[in-house]
Amino acid sequence: MKRNSACVGLLMIAVIASIGPAFGQADKTTPAFYIVLNSLTKGCLVVDKTPKTDTPNITVASDAVYKTRAEAETAMKTLPSCNR
Repeated sequence: MKRNSACVGLLMIAVIASIGPAFGQADKTTPAFYIVLNSLTKGCLVVDKTPKTDTPNITVASDAVYKTRAEAETAMKTLPSCNR
């Protein structure tokens, strides 16, 4: 009897662990734009894909996520790291 309740408990933990990340993620159909800084050219770009942190010359210029490209471009003009 103890074995069955332990199995049910582990199964419930596995189900909860697999469902949990789905609630924390943004909707993939919603467009998202990011501002990244290229350290080689010292210029900023607006990209529509999540920036990779393992790229050596590309860093995220702003932690914000923008809903439209125009909104991101307007914000890019106000960032000090992009106006060098």
